[in-house]
Amino acid sequence: MQIGVFGNHDSWYVRDLVRAGTERGHQIFPLLYEDFSSNIQAGQSRFRCGELCLNPLHTILVRTMPPGSLEQVVARMDLLAGLESTGVKILNPPRALECAVDKYLTTQRMAIAGLPVPDTVVCENSEIAMKAFESLGGDVVIKPLFGAEGRGVMRVSDPELAHRAFRTIERLGAVIYLQEFLNGPRFDLRLLLLDGNLIGSMKRIPREGEFRANISQQGTGMPHLPTDGELHLAQQAAEITGTVFAGVDLMYDEENRPVIIEVNAVPGWKGLQAACRVDVAARLFDWIDATRDLR
Repeated sequence: MQIGVFGNHDSWYVRDLVRAGTERGHQIFPLLYEDFSSNIQAGQSRFRCGELCLNPLHTILVRTMPPGSLEQVVARMDLLAGLESTGVKILNPPRALECAVDKYLTTQRMAIAGLPVPDTVVCENSEIAMKAFESLGGDVVIKPLFGAEGRGVMRVSDPELAHRAFRTIERLGAVIYLQEFLNGPRFDLRLLLLDGNLIGSMKRIPREGEFRANISQQGTGMPHLPTDGELHLAQQAAEITGTVFAGVDLMYDEENRPVIIEVNAVPGWKGLQAACRVDVAARLFDWIDATRDLR
């Protein structure tokens, strides 16, 4: 099969996918969004990446959704959706990417479905944010609406620092997204799912003096056997967001109840693979091979 991979060409993940796909006899094409284009002519849509026509590909794996202007991000999603409509399998599907890339939209859908999420406020006004800071207990986590690997996430418990942070975000014309800080056990859980089935799960423990447990923030990962409740919660989160390949992050609150923190539609697996000793890229291509006729 011919399979495309949207990702940075020097990315470890792209190299790992090329390795696993080539081992199984597939032809793998690394792709860049800046080369992505569409040509509509005589009622037909043709999609290209540079000189490569994408319409004949069987599958495209989305390994990144880099920052860009609103128009650029919307156009990428539109192009992926258009390509999907021609019969090319997109992993994850564009609608899942649109949901999971937006932290608030993900949290909102979880809440509407009755799944446990942290108390959350999103706004554009620093004064509203300050009232939210107080209502959330004066100890909050501020997150960028779009982002991954814990980048740009900060914990604030001082009112003056909170006000400065909110004012700065407001002046930048960005969205203020804040959640209550969960005073539960000092770890989080990452469950990696493929089509609802567990590939692996790890417990992540933050380094000393840090509250973020992400492996990219020097957190320590160790294998974890999820409980039936944890696995069911992760499966529900993946189903609600439409993510076929999903990294679901859970934490426990101070009453020892599991809470959904995030659903990642472009999940990393380098740390989980090392902790759980599972070849994630191989599992991914095994699934593609097993479902190759379900287009």
